[in-house]
Amino acid sequence: MIPFLLYAAIFIGAFYIVKFLVHRTAKHDYTSLKTVTFGDESAVVSDRVASVISVVTIFVMWGIFTGSTLLPGFLHAPGPFEGEASFEYTAQAENGDRDTATVTVLVHPVDQQVDKPEVDPGDGWAKNDSATIGMWRSGLIRVDKNDEIGRSEGAKVVAVNGTPIAPGGSVETDFGRVGMSPKGTLNFEPNKGWQMEPIWLPAPEDVAVRLAEIASEGFRDTTLLEHLGFSLMRVVMGFVLGALVGIPLGYAMGLSNWFRGWFDPIVEFMRPVPPLALIPLVIIWAGIGEAGKIILLFLAALWIMAIAARSGVSGVNISKVHAAYSLGASKVQIMRYVIMPNSLPEIFTGARVAMGVCWGTVVAAELVAAEKGAGMMIMVASKFQNTDIVIMGIILIGVIGFGIDMLMRWMERLMVPWKGKA
Repeated sequence: MIPFLLYAAIFIGAFYIVKFLVHRTAKHDYTSLKTVTFGDESAVVSDRVASVISVVTIFVMWGIFTGSTLLPGFLHAPGPFEGEASFEYTAQAENGDRDTATVTVLVHPVDQQVDKPEVDPGDGWAKNDSATIGMWRSGLIRVDKNDEIGRSEGAKVVAVNGTPIAPGGSVETDFGRVGMSPKGTLNFEPNKGWQMEPIWLPAPEDVAVRLAEIASEGFRDTTLLEHLGFSLMRVVMGFVLGALVGIPLGYAMGLSNWFRGWFDPIVEFMRPVPPLALIPLVIIWAGIGEAGKIILLFLAALWIMAIAARSGVSGVNISKVHAAYSLGASKVQIMRYVIMPNSLPEIFTGARVAMGVCWGTVVAAELVAAEKGAGMMIMVASKFQNTDIVIMGIILIGVIGFGIDMLMRWMERLMVPWKGKA
């Protein structure tokens, strides 16, 4: 909840700061001359400043809640308690006699081995105790083990820091929470703060260090570029095969009643089926090798490309077709000079969607069975709780996916410059 509120506050603050400080100067372009812009898609463009602030905000929040050394200390969220903590407990014997002792707990980083603090046992029958607990952890403390009157003699803990406590209850202290188990054993849980434990979310610099390490040394006897290259190769092969079959199929469905009637039920049936649902069937048919992954990606791209091509043909302005017929064009010429150029924008839109689906699907397929690939890295790292490698893989997958989409947009601008024009 706190990260969400912080993100919302940054979003609102950045909006007004940019609006009043950066964009105060009036723009003199075509959009500024329009009298009506609300609802006009051509008047809405991506604000570069907002994009930069958005990305920076994500990394800053990542650093805030992981205690990143890349940020100054005053920007860090409250971290977990580390150091010596202490609390008092009051024990009561069967005869009603009470005594108080102190428990000293050394809270240490979980990757370190430390010794218990040395304490003076004290003069009463309830003796002082010491223990060690890792940060973000909790532990049972048998305070009666060294007491002269223990649990077996009928003694029990009745208060912590002067506050009464019963089995199942707890008491908050300056260093953490002291609870009591149903059997009467005390449990100490140090304050965790707002920062995430590295095993759940490592700091950005830890992920960067792991990226540099794997980029130079590789992962499971394979370089990072080879892992990413295998994933890209599978995506490209599956997408190309899907496009080679799907585009002609879509054209046929858009131009022929018979083809549309024959294939429309199949396409519409397979379209909502997630590619991941086909993984077990593809493994049965083609095994866990490369052929199975290519077939899965082919099926992921096929239906998208078929629907995009069909939509592109159906969306051709009929007045252009009539104009071509009136000029004496043949069906082949209409196909070549009218239908294909006017359907390319829809096909490129479908291609962008298909590439995104294929990229997500190949990662999931590699999670199931693969010796090389980005998904395989994530799967193996998760088994050993190497969260830094998992996050590194996720970031690389996102960056490559974004790069693929930008490449597809560039190709679309280059090959279909008439998109959006009458």
